[in-house]
Amino acid sequence: MPTWNRHSADVFLRELWAQALAAVSAERCLPPYLPAVPTQKDGRLLVIGAGKAAAAMARSLEKHYQATVGSELSTTFSSQRVNQQLRLSGMVIVPYGHRVECAWIQVREASHPIPDAAGSEAAREMLELVRGLSAHDSVICLLSGGGSALMSLPAEGLTLEQKQAINRALLRSGARIHEINCVRKHLSAIKGGRLALACEPARVWSFIISDVAGDDASIIASGPTLPDASTTVEALAILRHCQIDIPNKVLEYLQSPAAETPKANLPSLHNPHYQIVANARDALEGAATWARQQGVRVEILSDCLEGEASDLGYQHASYARSLANQGDSCGSVDRQGPILLLSGGETTVTLSGGDQSEGRGGRNTEYLLSLCLHLKGDPRIYALAADTDGRDGSEANAGALCFPDSLLVAASAGVNAETSLARHDAFTFFETTGDLLFSGPSLTNVNDFRAILIV
Repeated sequence: MPTWNRHSADVFLRELWAQALAAVSAERCLPPYLPAVPTQKDGRLLVIGAGKAAAAMARSLEKHYQATVGSELSTTFSSQRVNQQLRLSGMVIVPYGHRVECAWIQVREASHPIPDAAGSEAAREMLELVRGLSAHDSVICLLSGGGSALMSLPAEGLTLEQKQAINRALLRSGARIHEINCVRKHLSAIKGGRLALACEPARVWSFIISDVAGDDASIIASGPTLPDASTTVEALAILRHCQIDIPNKVLEYLQSPAAETPKANLPSLHNPHYQIVANARDALEGAATWARQQGVRVEILSDCLEGEASDLGYQHASYARSLANQGDSCGSVDRQGPILLLSGGETTVTLSGGDQSEGRGGRNTEYLLSLCLHLKGDPRIYALAADTDGRDGSEANAGALCFPDSLLVAASAGVNAETSLARHDAFTFFETTGDLLFSGPSLTNVNDFRAILIV
């Protein structure tokens, strides 16, 4: 057990973060669930998908199948020989900067979280790929967080610009992901089960890395291969509740029968084949296992916490200080060793507009700044909060770390924590303290990861 200080806590928390990501990597989590290698009589195997992990999942699938048939991809000949049996092809869409080169599956890049023309064109091509398949063919769909924006194909009569404007407004409103994706589904030509209908009569398997609290597969990437239980009435209610201006063309479309998404009563969607291959719980358990090996006791608070990021930071600060002052959650005043509090889920940051909303930073740094402010420099508590996709909000950092001296370091540079929180400017605060966490694209996404170390 180390002597706890700024350096040792920093090393511990960064390794904890790495262990969490490793537990939900595509290479580790996808292969155990993949179907058997198709034979010649099985027809084609088409791989499609979208999301921050889609290319990593596609590469993991290729490696799994080439290993299964006993060949390697080290030469052109071996690659061709493997694919003579597999008859594998396809396309996945990832955000810019998330490309992983694949042997047989095309990787297309597009914008996230606001969709762009590249994503619309790739989604259109994906629909063309799956049309004309036979009952002997198979489709594997690889989905992860971010897929909704990447597969942004407007419904007939709507424009990309209209979808972009509504996306921006929803993201600023503080709407939860199931609300945002409900609207997205009903304005799309590919989401909410429509991709599955286009695949008929081929068999469809969906393998999903979940970035949604509760793991509702119909919400992740807006459920393109799964039936949708939400309705146009709900979509309109969400837009009105969030006080979003609805263009006349969008309103007319949402009030038409064509906007309703495919439901579970359709034969091809009655019993969909899908598997959640990784989620927030897996990341927390991976981190917890490693921490216990270091002699640290672990309490997993929840893997599906939601709500305002700053509110959750305040709540966690209160709980952490109570443990530090009174002992562990069982009431033991004589604590034996450090305690680690872990949690996941997806918080929100509601921007009200005006100067108060002009700061930089995402929900994890906002949570951490609130936590730091309410810990009041407690010398026994350290923390890390980050987005498992490697990017927290609009900035390039994954998250940040909080230390007992963070408030003092920032104040000495003229940065006030309360003012930073009010301006949603957590990035600047942690940039000042030198404690931003950068990882680059992680090629996975199971949402927020939060760790509080009490020593």
